[in-house]
Amino acid sequence: MATRILLLDTPNGELEHLAETFAAASGGDSDVQRVTRSAELMKRLRSGLPYDLVVIDHDLGDGKRSGEKVLKSARDADPNIPIVMVAEAGDVDTAARAIDSGATDFLVRGGSIERRVSTLLGKVRNMLALIERNRILGENNRLLREASRSQHRIVGDSPQIRAVIEQAERVAKIPRPVLIVGERGTGKELVARAIHEASGRGAHSLVVVNCAAFTDTLLEAELFGHEKGAFTGAEAVVHGKFEVASGGTLFLDEVGNMSLPFQQKILRVVEYGTFTRVGGTGELATDARIVAATNTDLKQRMLAGEFLSDLYDRLTFEIIRVPPLREREGDVELIARSFLDRFMREIPALRGKLLSRSAIEVLSDYPFPGNVRELKNIIERAAYRDTTNEITPEDIGMLPAPEPLAGAGGFEDKVEAYKRQLIMKALEAAGGNQTKAAGIAGLSYHQFRYYYRKYAGASE
Repeated sequence: MATRILLLDTPNGELEHLAETFAAASGGDSDVQRVTRSAELMKRLRSGLPYDLVVIDHDLGDGKRSGEKVLKSARDADPNIPIVMVAEAGDVDTAARAIDSGATDFLVRGGSIERRVSTLLGKVRNMLALIERNRILGENNRLLREASRSQHRIVGDSPQIRAVIEQAERVAKIPRPVLIVGERGTGKELVARAIHEASGRGAHSLVVVNCAAFTDTLLEAELFGHEKGAFTGAEAVVHGKFEVASGGTLFLDEVGNMSLPFQQKILRVVEYGTFTRVGGTGELATDARIVAATNTDLKQRMLAGEFLSDLYDRLTFEIIRVPPLREREGDVELIARSFLDRFMREIPALRGKLLSRSAIEVLSDYPFPGNVRELKNIIERAAYRDTTNEITPEDIGMLPAPEPLAGAGGFEDKVEAYKRQLIMKALEAAGGNQTKAAGIAGLSYHQFRYYYRKYAGASE
């Protein structure tokens, strides 16, 4: 591995021999560049040029500033690059001061300098290899985080969803509870993640708890944790989600499903930020940001005596309503294409598929009772079913809505016109393939042929 060395010399070139020694010790595998002014050294370090090692003389510096002063400036310019402090002679105190000032190593320029430089270069190469591995790991982690954020980001450009995003970003900076409401599958958790990321708490955890998935007893242990011996099988202290989420965000999904007695326990944590583990006696504190979500009408539940009005008041510093997909103008196509792209990346064997215009039109006319979650399932299933490169209404499992019946006509005429529309729409969706068209229309091949001849005047 070639080593790129930046050496600070004096205007008189007093370290020229040292530069030659570094070049020779590397077997010609080093690029040694000399600068004679500390300002030039800082400029190169801040430029991002790919240097592996900096060499500064303790006594000479750059002829004007001492080596220690230059070292401190160099370390400020690049906190990570290895820096070697050299001196004509040195002792333990001098070396210790150099290390304290930011030097990676200390080298005496006396006799047998070649051997010591060779040893130093070996150490530097090992250090650089470790730095590179850490860099690669850091980059991989960054890519994984970006992929995770991409997977959980809100897709859409409709005025309705933009308003939601703006509302989430506005309230994110205020450390108060937020209630997210919306139908099932609308993406309430994605909004909670957007609040978490924009709140400045992104370095801490977003902890998700589905309140509908636990009984009261299990939910209490899940949220508050428990002490050793609190119940049979409690063999160690377990930290609850309020502790785990401290400093971050706790997302309580389906909060409307909690029983009234448990709502009382949650109310205290929301109001005072304190709780007690199951089986414990001392109070613990949490500063977790609480974001709750529900697809039920909490006001109706309050009227029915099934939800505490005090808890509702404390959870609703802000209420964010996530609109159903059918209300999001133009977002169906964007989201569908996003799901298809993501699914093809996940399953490489399915790459190269496209959504046909007819498929987009069918999706755009569908009311999506299951909202975005339902659309995701439809798109992934269609990509799996498709045997070509184009996903059609047949793959999606939906037929285009028949056009309005034209003409006055009597009842029988309208029935015949409707049948004709069904047959021709099925044939269009099947790309002219009559066998597929029969399946789309829910007919046998011979039944379809009968109607096709009748309405289209086709012949064998």
